[in-house]
Amino acid sequence: MPRPQISCFIIAKNEADRIGRTIGAVKDLVDEVIVVDSGSSDGTQDAAARAGARVVFNAWPGFGQQKRFAEEQCRGPWLINLDADEVLSPALVAEIRQLFAAGEPPLAAYRLRINNVYPGRSRPRLWANDHVVVRLYDRRRVRFKDSTLHDSVDTGAERVKTLRGEVYHFSMRSFDEMVQKADERMRYNADHAKKKPLWQLRLRVIFEFPAAFLRYYFVRRHFTGGLLGFETSVVGAYSRFIRIARMIEAQRNPSTIDDRAADGAALNERRRP
Repeated sequence: MPRPQISCFIIAKNEADRIGRTIGAVKDLVDEVIVVDSGSSDGTQDAAARAGARVVFNAWPGFGQQKRFAEEQCRGPWLINLDADEVLSPALVAEIRQLFAAGEPPLAAYRLRINNVYPGRSRPRLWANDHVVVRLYDRRRVRFKDSTLHDSVDTGAERVKTLRGEVYHFSMRSFDEMVQKADERMRYNADHAKKKPLWQLRLRVIFEFPAAFLRYYFVRRHFTGGLLGFETSVVGAYSRFIRIARMIEAQRNPSTIDDRAADGAALNERRRP
């Protein structure tokens, strides 16, 4: 089957130990792989180039802006966006090939199922249900939002379909890193979130932890992950609680919250747990 006319782009910083696996799983499916690096110090640029990607530098502007910059570096009209710690499963590669077998697909955008892989494991847990987001799309009709905080594709009125295959998300090298990433990302989100009425935040902070825990444990089905699933749910819920608490503190005592905007570059591939 001929190779589909697709470009893949990845934004990255300090992912030398795993970006090769991401590129290797997709490079035989697409025409090109573009890596936009925001200043790695661990050799990510060389690792990506050795794996077959074209590497471009762009200083960190924000999540959505970095992905829009990456879109502009691609030749093809059809794009796949991956994070440096995400790997297309063989089933999803085959499904995308079939989707393009007769030419361009009919819809402008397709959602991919992105499921977390616990540290030390090679596949997502049973019945994983982490994230379903648009990552395969025609940039002539839809694009990433121009947003510092959010990195999502604005599909407007376009119809969207969800593909069946999985993306394996190796977001956590260890439990300690999971805790660190959750804390850093929620601080970043709190510091860049739109201001909300203080009474709403105070009401939310009461229910945020239990509601988030139930969502992680049951809706996202971490209950099938044993002890690691329970730990992941607790960390995720706690980080969301901290985000709301930090937003309250920022309004009550602005001088106690230091500006973390400069830390955005260190977070660029750090997605929510």
